[in-house]
Amino acid sequence: MQNVVFAVPFVMESSVRFVRAAAMLDGVRLAVVSQDPVEKLPVEVRNALAGFVRVEDGLSPTQLTAAVRTLARQMGPIQALLGILEPLQEPLAEVREALRIRGMDQQEASNFRDKAQMKAVLHEQGLPCARFFLCSDVEAGLAWARGIGYPVVGKPPAGAGAKTTVRANDESELRAFLRSVQAGSGRAVLLEEFVQGQEFSFDAITIGGEHRFFSISEYHPTPLRVLEDAEVQWCVVLPRDVMDERYHKIREAGPRALRALGMWTGMAHMEWFRRQDGSIAIGEAAARPPGAQFMTLMSYAHDTDMYRAWAQLMISGHFEAPDRVYSAGCAYLRGKGQGVVKAVHGLDEMQKALGNLVVEAKIPKLGQPKSDSYEGEGYVIVRHAETQTVERAVQQLADRVQVELG
Repeated sequence: MQNVVFAVPFVMESSVRFVRAAAMLDGVRLAVVSQDPVEKLPVEVRNALAGFVRVEDGLSPTQLTAAVRTLARQMGPIQALLGILEPLQEPLAEVREALRIRGMDQQEASNFRDKAQMKAVLHEQGLPCARFFLCSDVEAGLAWARGIGYPVVGKPPAGAGAKTTVRANDESELRAFLRSVQAGSGRAVLLEEFVQGQEFSFDAITIGGEHRFFSISEYHPTPLRVLEDAEVQWCVVLPRDVMDERYHKIREAGPRALRALGMWTGMAHMEWFRRQDGSIAIGEAAARPPGAQFMTLMSYAHDTDMYRAWAQLMISGHFEAPDRVYSAGCAYLRGKGQGVVKAVHGLDEMQKALGNLVVEAKIPKLGQPKSDSYEGEGYVIVRHAETQTVERAVQQLADRVQVELG
């Protein structure tokens, strides 16, 4: 029997899927640490737990360490410490080292979390990524941007994906951004070359330093474009054939990048670009499973439960790579305007048009407040053996289903 602690700072629907999968594994006694009350977890998950500790700050290494020590006194030695949020990875690594729990250490976690450090490691290994500059002085940042040309991208070094990313199209926009984030000594900001091209993800599983599995996802349009235009509805498609020649370069560069960053056993989410000339650039990588329903999409594409597979990987180090038997795609439904959901238009038409292509949906509810996430108020997932059929379906959904706010 393995004693496992899952750090869940905030109980959200996305995190509950991972916790449930871990709690239901044979031979596992699971405890949860959270700053939310235990009542926020579904009843069946609460009943499966061997322990629960509530903390004031679920991201604090000190409080997490104390909570895990408490659970160890109740349950016995802790064999694994899990967490899926990006900001958790460094605190969890600190706790592991303090309590001698196996798993990613602080240096490895820092390589993934500190985006400037990540880029430096990748550059040193000759891996393709965007040119960058760690800016702690406004004038130096402006000079760097003039040297490579606009637009440029700005983000804090410890940002989480596109949510913290800004594009500056000229010097005045970059100056305003650097001032808004108070770039200066002790407050460095990462500036990057704006890579123009199609954006993808490379989601990979590594065991004992050996590359075991990967998944490709295509973004339509890029997440940055979605953030810049609140009315754009975006889609993600997982092509059935991940061995297509179009993905050859990332199949070679992706595992090399993860090895360079120190991934030993775990799952990583990497974003990358393909330029019009066919060259690629790695955007950034995170030492965690992907969000935005990607794990659900992979489950449908591989006809397996990827949440359970991830839990087994992280707890026992066991993973059997499934075959990719379908293409799957998701259309994210984003409300237009402000306020709460007043109506959802086009659903009946799409239900008739797509039929059994739809395998899962979260339809926005009337009165539901506007989401603060670029994922929007809901989503629809489709699946088919042919990638082109999935591509057409999600584009139809994005074009014809509209969420009205008011």
